[in-house]
Amino acid sequence: MKEKENLDQLCIDTLRTLSMDAVQKANSGHPGAPMGLAPVAFTLWDRFMRHSPCNTDWPNRDRFVLSAGHASMLLYSILHIFGYDISLDDIKNFRQLHSKCAGHPEYGLAPGVEVTSGPLGQGAANSVGMAMAERWLQSYFNRPGHEIIDYNIFAIAGDGCMMEGISGEAASLAGHLGLSNLVWIYDNNHITIEGNTSLAFSEDVAARFESYGWNVQHVEDANDLESLEREILAAIAETGRPSIIIVDSHIAYGSPNKQDSADAHGAPLGEDEIRAAKENYGWDPDKTFYVPDEVLKFKDAMIAKGKGLEEEWNEKLKVYTETFPDLAKQFNMMQNCELPEDWESILPTFPADAKGLATRESNNKILNPIADKIPWFMGGSADLGPSTKTYIKEATSFNREDYGGRNLHFGVREHAMGAIINGMSLSKIRPYGATFFVFSDYVRPAIRLSSLMKQPAIYVFTHDSIGVGEDGPTHQPVEHLAALRAMPDLDVIRPSDANELSVMWKYIMKLKDRPVALVLSRQAMPTIDRSKYASADGALKGAYVLIESEGTPDVILIGTGSEVQICLDAYDQLTNEGIKARVVSMPCCSLYQSQEKDYQKSVLPDSVQARVIVEAGSTYGWHGYTGRPDDCGIFGLKGFGASAPAKDLFKEYGFTTERIVQVAKNVIKKAKGK
Repeated sequence: MKEKENLDQLCIDTLRTLSMDAVQKANSGHPGAPMGLAPVAFTLWDRFMRHSPCNTDWPNRDRFVLSAGHASMLLYSILHIFGYDISLDDIKNFRQLHSKCAGHPEYGLAPGVEVTSGPLGQGAANSVGMAMAERWLQSYFNRPGHEIIDYNIFAIAGDGCMMEGISGEAASLAGHLGLSNLVWIYDNNHITIEGNTSLAFSEDVAARFESYGWNVQHVEDANDLESLEREILAAIAETGRPSIIIVDSHIAYGSPNKQDSADAHGAPLGEDEIRAAKENYGWDPDKTFYVPDEVLKFKDAMIAKGKGLEEEWNEKLKVYTETFPDLAKQFNMMQNCELPEDWESILPTFPADAKGLATRESNNKILNPIADKIPWFMGGSADLGPSTKTYIKEATSFNREDYGGRNLHFGVREHAMGAIINGMSLSKIRPYGATFFVFSDYVRPAIRLSSLMKQPAIYVFTHDSIGVGEDGPTHQPVEHLAALRAMPDLDVIRPSDANELSVMWKYIMKLKDRPVALVLSRQAMPTIDRSKYASADGALKGAYVLIESEGTPDVILIGTGSEVQICLDAYDQLTNEGIKARVVSMPCCSLYQSQEKDYQKSVLPDSVQARVIVEAGSTYGWHGYTGRPDDCGIFGLKGFGASAPAKDLFKEYGFTTERIVQVAKNVIKKAKGK
């Protein structure tokens, strides 16, 4: 027993000293939280976490999320001593170029990092998505005596996570859903960058979480391993509620001059203070990046333990596969991000129709067959299902009585919705989340992390322009297309009709490493007669020629979404007047930009300088397509909309055939130097 206690303390102090040394060497970082939290993290990983250091993708591993991502050295140190592929050299290169050990944990960079936890609270909300995914996976795949999915999700959150609104959104939903596979550990150290949390934070966190329906527990001393073990065990045993363990800790524990001080939050301790802290731990102050032999042996034991757990599970999976081959096939497809061979055959085509459909309506007619074919495709909206048209008709709702439901109800919690579907995507679900496009501002931080983590999350945004109409400028997105198009590694898709949308779903569902923002209309849009115009398959290249006059065009009209029809009408009038024109539909700028240069130039040849872009949004970002530094040829919105019927607004702001024809003629004159 004494030997185990001594080893535990050696491991804990190794975590502390590695964290201090790495921050000091980098001359940047956050040493205080790792020093205070080391006993908590070690107890969790040593006594409870089921994981396999040699296989970070083992499907039935417990998940650990460090929502307080500034404490990243705690995670890297844990991963190192538990046998993950994080070397001492990696730790010595903390926060340096090309190091696995980035300033905040990055998914895909360091093995064992489950999420990119940058902005505070995001990781906590991701963990709710992971817990929802685990419950769905259990419900769908497990059979009596063949439980291949049975894991827990643990997250460490700090004072800042508690202050951020996203944690409240996510925790409220988790409590409502009764996610008892979820355990949050709250590092209650009372210190932020500015000083004591009393400067801005005085709420009763325990009472708050009790009101959410959580099981609330408390550990008075982060160094009391027996209390930690007892409370974590109780949290895991809870069957009806998620649990939060409030752990009172001391930031920079052991530092004689900086313990419980804001000075230790986000800056190196300094060499003298580190020496003093090491002496307090009974550590040799002259040793840096020191890992005792006993800890190295512990690492080997953890690797062997992980292999044993995984091998035991693999045997269960083998029996499961023999007993339920169809389910096992689906499970493997999920894990490998594969799709059924003939899934594309279910995508509908739509007949030409001058009246047409709103793309939110046609999207529902596409989304449902996909859901019928792919059981792990699921999603919902932020309390807007009837408006976004994102219900899966043959599915039930995901709730605490039915975790097999595939219609997700996020409530009016857009930010949490985005982070939750990130957590589900990281768990191999293909999730979507829906809301009005104007509220993408509330989702944006989560979308950004989807892009950073290369997750194929699907964001469905409806009510895409001033076409929202009477709800007025607060609900009419103007700058949002430009803002999302500016985000790296995100495809923003705004289809021109139902068939273009159906074709784009072929692209969306095959994505494995980037998210999509699907931007759809509230108002009806004509379904283009493809016998007269180019096939919608051209949308798969991001932009394509819909129709053109014979010979070199005098002008190219480029449109997206509902404005493509205005371009087509303008084309008819221009050609009737003897002006040669071409119409290009550009549903996805980033996809077009990824094509070969020859293709790009075939759509927008350098020889045609007269170009008109028509989009009911901000003109920002379109100059690269006109080849001009000014706004000539870019027809969009310079300000906000107004409250009125959509048809009146389009007329008021000049989105008419007559206006676009006049703009085209003016651009032709300018291109000719007249």
